[in-house]
Amino acid sequence: MSEEQTEPLSKNALKKQLKAERAAQLKAEKDAKKKADAAANPSQAKKDDEEEMDPSQYKANRETLVQNMKDEGVDPYPHKFHVDYRLPDYATEFMKQTTDGAKLEDTIVSIAGRIVSVRGQGKLYFYDLRGDGTKVQIMSDLKSYAAGEEAFFKIHRTIKRGDIVGVKGRPGKSKKGELSIFPIEIQLLSPCLHMLPFPKGDSNLGGITNMETRYRQRYLDLIVNADVRKTFEIRAKVINKIRKYLDERHFLEVETPMMNMIPGGAVARPFVTYHNDLSMDLFLRIAPELYLKMLVIGGLDRVYEIGRQFRNEGIDLTHNPEFTTLEFYMAYVDYNDLMDMCEELVSSMVKEITGDYKIKYSPKPGMEEVEIDFTPPFKRISMMEGIEAAIGEKLPAMDDPEVDQKLLAVLTKHNLECSPPHTTSRLLDTMVGEFLEDHIIHPTFITEHPQIMSPLAKHHRSKPFLTERFEMFAAGREVRSTPVATVQYWDTNSCTPIAHTPFFFHLVGQCLHRIKRSCHTVQVIFGTSQGW
Repeated sequence: MSEEQTEPLSKNALKKQLKAERAAQLKAEKDAKKKADAAANPSQAKKDDEEEMDPSQYKANRETLVQNMKDEGVDPYPHKFHVDYRLPDYATEFMKQTTDGAKLEDTIVSIAGRIVSVRGQGKLYFYDLRGDGTKVQIMSDLKSYAAGEEAFFKIHRTIKRGDIVGVKGRPGKSKKGELSIFPIEIQLLSPCLHMLPFPKGDSNLGGITNMETRYRQRYLDLIVNADVRKTFEIRAKVINKIRKYLDERHFLEVETPMMNMIPGGAVARPFVTYHNDLSMDLFLRIAPELYLKMLVIGGLDRVYEIGRQFRNEGIDLTHNPEFTTLEFYMAYVDYNDLMDMCEELVSSMVKEITGDYKIKYSPKPGMEEVEIDFTPPFKRISMMEGIEAAIGEKLPAMDDPEVDQKLLAVLTKHNLECSPPHTTSRLLDTMVGEFLEDHIIHPTFITEHPQIMSPLAKHHRSKPFLTERFEMFAAGREVRSTPVATVQYWDTNSCTPIAHTPFFFHLVGQCLHRIKRSCHTVQVIFGTSQGW
């Protein structure tokens, strides 16, 4: 009987077969090692099994634990646990009082926090306790535990990573000098029913890296990635610094309506909501500008608001449908005074929060960090002059009948594209983005925008066809801008000449329902004022 002839495997099929055999061999070796380790260290093996357990099974086990505690008459979610110190205060108080390898025998304190790491076996257990951005180690030994051996092992079988616990014990330090507490009592305050990802930070074991998960489940991001808290802390410091700066200069903080009958103050698509009692549509505000200017007209010479704005537009790395802004107005100053204030506020804020004028910043995720120097004074660039210096030639005059064709020729010469329509404003904006904004690293003011780009801004007092407006950029991004609508812009005698063009009247026709009321308000007299 002849043997059945088989065709030889192709090169790709052979590679796949060898890869599968290698993977199976590695898995077998891993399983064998795991069994050997389990035999040598049963406690550690049980911990590894729990970490590798299916999340649904883990949750079911924790729910069973909670029910068992209730059946035993133990409340798994007690109403109160007395805390003597916040963890940061505990660290401040006892870091200097304790010595390595010793504890304060005559001092008993209570602290609480979330367990983020579990280690140990037998009669000695170690936990990392986190709270308010500070970590304290729990060193729990049977000898120190007041309730005895049975209670000792029971609480340590109960506690899992993610649980919130209260600890009563003696302050001290480990032999390696790590601030710790040696408990005489541990109480479970709130069991975590879900298996948490491994923490990132001191342990360097991983963490949540998926950006969608981080933003949609911010609580997990904060628990697992301890350094995320710094972002919240810095933001709070920024808000407090802004308030302090303006309050010291006699500004009055106000709140203006969030829902408006007209979506005014900026050019943006608003969110629409419905008021049942009034039977009418209302718009979530896109800017508080009009209301703040009404207050200035009414005699509040210096006002500001820090609040949320809502714009029903695109989402990307630098744009969000809801965001927080600072907007203020100040009487009897011009845009030069405003740039000086902006410079002073931003530079002092960076210095106070970071301790230096220079910071490291990554403009986009994955990009290399750049150093930004906020040392005052900031550089100031006139928009048109800056573009001319970058391209090495003179731009056409703004009143040139062929200005659009000439600007388009400049873009073509430098291999740049501008999507239609090729208006003067869009062509100039493309040049500014390419030749100025993208090359700015350190804080820089771009000033004196052409009237065609800012038709409602105050005209320049000495340069025809330009305005007294500025934008501040750093690391290629806009940081601050004066509003395009600044002073007396509803009095057509003081508007820029561009306000009399067909383009302007077309704009007004599109936005008439937004501006009729504001038109009457500002005609009451909106004096010489500035703000952003």
